Amino acid sequence: MPKSVFTPAYDTMLRNLIALRKERGVSQVELARQLGKEQPFISRIERGERRLDVVEFYALAQALGIDPAKAYGVLIEDFPAEVSI
Repeated sequence: MPKSVFTPAYDTMLRNLIALRKERGVSQVELARQLGKEQPFISRIERGERRLDVVEFYALAQALGIDPAKAYGVLIEDFPAEVSI
């Protein structure tokens, strides 16, 4: 079984997360700054090179000015019917 970062669901989450950031008009640099990180941190997450955990997701959503629960709901709308880990 593949690691979850190599699944369609994880890819969908990343695409939606990137779209949310862009819809908010926030650059990777600004998002990283708000999180106290460097830009490559965000780039690695968005490219799927660094796994995003639930605590980081929460902080990322807050930094984008989005309620984390609502952000999660938006992100999973496009998930496949079956999700494997």
